Amino acid sequence: MPTIRAALCHAFGTPLSVEEVELRAPLSGEVQVKMGAVAICQSDITFMDGKWGGALPAVYGHEAAGEVVAVGPEVSGLAPGDRVAVTLIRACGHCPTCATGAPVYCEDKAGPHPPAITKDGQPVYQAMFSGAFAEAVTVHQSQVAKLPETIPFEAAALLACGVITGIGAVVNAAKLRPGEDAVVIGCGGVGLNAIQGARLAGARRIVAVDMMQEKLQAAAEFGATDLVSAAEPEPWEAARAALGRGADAVFVATGALPVFDSAPRYLGPRGRMLVVGMPHTGAQSSYEPTALAYDGQSIRGTAMGDTVIARDIPWLADLYLQGRLQLDSLISRRWRLDEINEAIASSRSGSARRNVITFD
Repeated sequence: MPTIRAALCHAFGTPLSVEEVELRAPLSGEVQVKMGAVAICQSDITFMDGKWGGALPAVYGHEAAGEVVAVGPEVSGLAPGDRVAVTLIRACGHCPTCATGAPVYCEDKAGPHPPAITKDGQPVYQAMFSGAFAEAVTVHQSQVAKLPETIPFEAAALLACGVITGIGAVVNAAKLRPGEDAVVIGCGGVGLNAIQGARLAGARRIVAVDMMQEKLQAAAEFGATDLVSAAEPEPWEAARAALGRGADAVFVATGALPVFDSAPRYLGPRGRMLVVGMPHTGAQSSYEPTALAYDGQSIRGTAMGDTVIARDIPWLADLYLQGRLQLDSLISRRWRLDEINEAIASSRSGSARRNVITFD
């Protein structure tokens, strides 16, 4: 059982501690991946603050890429030396949701497996099935997607969560069509990728809404055609003015609870609102159902952009290599594992697009 370094959380809301832990070899259907890079997602921060629950001690991190170093029995299509993205999407491939092409919502999660990480003989919780704030991970084969040899690990890591969530919400969940109008509320890492997704889908206009001017400027760089400050008393009216009507699709890419109450106001007839960001467990929102019924509007949630990683990650990696998808400009700074608490503090400030931990 190899010894690796990992960033452990021993108490919610406290700094992580980089320590040595034991990582077991892959079992049936599993692969072991040496980390090349892992990005810090807002979901990691929400979990380590205890706002979504979970067990401790834990290793967080789920937006990662690296190289396969070992495979367990009954693994197909993967071998040591393969470069892969590592995601939290763990799927059995056989339950009703998997069988209908929705592995994100797998009902079985590939069944129970013994803890992959231990310290002093005690299990360490592998958060979001990944535990990628570490030098290596052991995960189920359904969680990884092969990558082209030429894509850098730090760019590829972003494909494992923020990019597929934002672009997938537009392309897979909302099925935005050419000529339709989109509004993206919240222009952090996921929101910027929703904007990229709307551009790739051929949206007529893309309205970006955020409180921070620097995030609105970033939205313009990623393809937004119109910018609206969320600090306005009724920002939906400014968005409607820019579009000349209500939006065909509104993407809520923030966890700020008041936004969920007002987001339907951006919609036009038969518009659809996509819940992408996730507030804390127990948070409640409200809306006027009569207005939705009268205009034939809809609200639906989407986890991880309804992604099928074997289909979507190679597609997006190819778009990046063609120069049609921005990834490098999403990276605010690269950090070492020993600097993870400083990187998390930078991510908490709201100014970073994505901070990335890189490994030699």
